[in-house]
Amino acid sequence: MIKLTTPVSPEEVKKLRAGDVVLISGVIYTGRDAAHKRLCELLAKGEELPINVDGSIIYYVGPTPAKPGRAIGSAGPTSSYRMDAYSEPLMQQGLKVMVGKGSRSEEYKKQLQKYGAVYLSAIGGAAASISETIKKCEVVTYEDLGAEAIHRLEVEDFYAIVTYDSVGNDLLQQGMQTYHKD
Repeated sequence: MIKLTTPVSPEEVKKLRAGDVVLISGVIYTGRDAAHKRLCELLAKGEELPINVDGSIIYYVGPTPAKPGRAIGSAGPTSSYRMDAYSEPLMQQGLKVMVGKGSRSEEYKKQLQKYGAVYLSAIGGAAASISETIKKCEVVTYEDLGAEAIHRLEVEDFYAIVTYDSVGNDLLQQGMQTYHKD
């Protein structure tokens, strides 16, 4: 198990390999497709982002409202392929780690190699368990998007698995090859 504390350095990210289990502590941001679209529109206009993505981690999640005494409600990952079209401009700004669920495009995987970034999978169906690692949650921007607003999460030992690494390894492909019968 590899412990990561945000912000993550390019050197830390480059050491990660597909199949590594990581425990993340520190600040991570949430973001789904509507928020990603707005971030990319700002970049296209040459404007500054409302969050610093350099060395940051973005978790693809639309959290539910918190119950009394909790920082957040359920916080399970969403399907990540919807962010493929928006990922490269953010990687150009220094984003190194993205967390979600499901497979990504071949183009996205090439971008990870180009920018020295990684994609991690959080466990789908474990939303309640994941929420226990989130100690604080606050909306940072795009409040009008509701659950899709960008939230700043303070996490402790947030569990994820490296799915695609910065050198081209693909955990999903490796898994299929392991069980493929000729």
